[in-house]
Amino acid sequence: MAKIELKQPVVEEISANVKDAQSVVLVDYRGLTVEQDTALRKQLREAGVTYKVYKNTMMVRAFKGTDFEALTPYLEGPSAAAISTTDATAPARILAEFAKKADKLEIKAGVVEGNLYDAQGMQAIASIPSREVLISRLLGSMQSPITNFARVLKQIAEKDGAGEAAAE
Repeated sequence: MAKIELKQPVVEEISANVKDAQSVVLVDYRGLTVEQDTALRKQLREAGVTYKVYKNTMMVRAFKGTDFEALTPYLEGPSAAAISTTDATAPARILAEFAKKADKLEIKAGVVEGNLYDAQGMQAIASIPSREVLISRLLGSMQSPITNFARVLKQIAEKDGAGEAAAE
């Protein structure tokens, strides 16, 4: 069997993973202990993020012609890819949080919704809350004025009710 036939399924697997991806983050995982790597993989899996180590040449071939082709210059040395199809900021958030505890983990770069970010840019992306948190904050800020308005109406009704009771 030719080498190209052996490599083709790997390239197809990467292509399938990034086809509908909202974000791809590349990390250098050298120096992580087995326990740290296992914990990181578990956190990413629970968030619905695919995390896998691929050969750089395979990723270059799979990224060709996609938004993620911009990551090619960062594919040097050992690289792992964290790929998310649901939450664009989840990989960056989880990896940045984990890197605080495991200083050997280094975020190289990432593409989030078609835009390339270097390591510092990915730190900024990591500070963005998840979609669910943002929606709950929006709903909370929309609900707050309505709640306050209802309290004022209730206080006015109670005050008027007390005034009428005293007048009788």
